[in-house]
Amino acid sequence: MKLALIEEIKSTPRPPIEEILSEISRILQLNKITETIQVDERFNVCSRDIVKFHALKILGVRYVPVSYGSKEKIDLTLEELGFYEDLQFNYLRVCRDLNELIKACWPTPLVRLNSLSTSFGEVWAKLEYLNPFSNSIKDRIGWYMINDIFENKLGSTTSEKIYEASSTNTGIALACISKNFNLKTRIYFPKTVQRCSDFYMRLFGSDVVRVPEELTIQAINRVKQDSLKDNALHINQFENDANFIAHLRFTSKELDYQLRSIGVRPGRIVCALGTSGHASAISFYFKNRYQDEVEVIGVQPARDEFIPGMRRVETGMKWIHYVKIDKLIDVSKDEAIKGLIKIASGDGLPIGLSSGGVVAALEKLSNINNATILVFPDHVYKYIEIIIDYFHSTNTH
Repeated sequence: MKLALIEEIKSTPRPPIEEILSEISRILQLNKITETIQVDERFNVCSRDIVKFHALKILGVRYVPVSYGSKEKIDLTLEELGFYEDLQFNYLRVCRDLNELIKACWPTPLVRLNSLSTSFGEVWAKLEYLNPFSNSIKDRIGWYMINDIFENKLGSTTSEKIYEASSTNTGIALACISKNFNLKTRIYFPKTVQRCSDFYMRLFGSDVVRVPEELTIQAINRVKQDSLKDNALHINQFENDANFIAHLRFTSKELDYQLRSIGVRPGRIVCALGTSGHASAISFYFKNRYQDEVEVIGVQPARDEFIPGMRRVETGMKWIHYVKIDKLIDVSKDEAIKGLIKIASGDGLPIGLSSGGVVAALEKLSNINNATILVFPDHVYKYIEIIIDYFHSTNTH
């Protein structure tokens, strides 16, 4: 048996995520590997170990136990395989490019919310708006999806453009991160997206196309057709497994590592639903890691309500159907705004609308013994038009 660096090992392309989930689940529950990965003399993974190898790669271990000719029984924990080394903490935050910049901002902070902890038990928030480009959780998937395309030679890597439908945050993330690859972006905005988003995108040198659809997912066919016609890369955050993997490999593991470091056991995690990427990955990770003892709550807009970046489950979400979400909570736009204001005025944190929706959902839940974790996906600045309209409509000064 030899411990090999994972980048030294060669494999066929990653299978669809649904073919790997059961193996990832088994590894997380055991927290160890009991057999080697069989490779040939050139470090090519044998066919029967392809799924196991990609499960380990998705989990982000640093080392892989390999053997030649036949498999060997072993007993190595994930930590012994460098499970947490993948977080690559950069304490001095000196960065030579955008790839280093985004990882230098991880882990995003986990902060105790004093304004809510008095009423709802102990409440902590993961501040995803402190990602560097879009000031949102979408930086993670923008970065991972682009890198995944080039690392695994997916699609037409001769393309010079990226096309994507977005409600703002993913568009900004892609426009920034694509600079590392000398790619130009074209972002398709539904008619419901605030007008200031057009100017954010143009600031980053991106083309903007306004479409008549109300939801980003409704514009997918239009974007797909345009990308085929123009030989552009259609990222498609709604179907791209790199979305889910980014949150499984980094967001979820980060949060677990932070909680373990302070001895806090999570009882409930509350997540906004958009593509369902981060909520699904967090549910999958924590329910396997903690034997389904962590409750995961999904937050969606109430019927006939529009909250930027959020959608209802029935509009079509891929990964949420692979995991267990314990409860869905509906919130209105006004409730999301009030949640945003509550945290801004009570804790001094400039959270966005989907984050406000998470706070509103918490207020509809009962207390629990263990800690509640709120994932705050975004920053308030992109929603200033909506906030102004709310203050005017309520005569609030």
